[in-house]
Amino acid sequence: MTQQSFFSAAKIQRALDRATRRALSKFGAYVRRSARSSIRKRKRSALPGKPPSSHSGLLRRFIYFAYDMSHESVVIGPVLLHGSLRGGISPKAGTTVPELLEYGGLAESRRRPVHYSAHPYMGPAFEKEIPKFPSLWRDSVK
Repeated sequence: MTQQSFFSAAKIQRALDRATRRALSKFGAYVRRSARSSIRKRKRSALPGKPPSSHSGLLRRFIYFAYDMSHESVVIGPVLLHGSLRGGISPKAGTTVPELLEYGGLAESRRRPVHYSAHPYMGPAFEKEIPKFPSLWRDSVK
């Protein structure tokens, strides 16, 4: 048996690529599920520092993940929801509603600037799921 037939670099690379895609996609799914489940559907606003409340369900519904083959990474988060919040309040230029909810900041009202406190939901979901990441690689290349 020759070494070339035993040890195929192309075959190993394909197995590694498949394992990377599978592990990162699972991790993206775990973070998405954790972020979605942290956003509770209720009428009142969430306390500062807690995940936001879902009034219309848009934020929870539009959290996605996607594996980026060119960078061998996973992108997890809400789609860009441009628009206004309740009462005609819109985020400052260059800021999206999900960013305003995650990090807090200033928004424009018809009358005056309004400061929003942070309601992190993606960061805590990522931190909660990161301990699972190494186990996703276990026995992934066969």
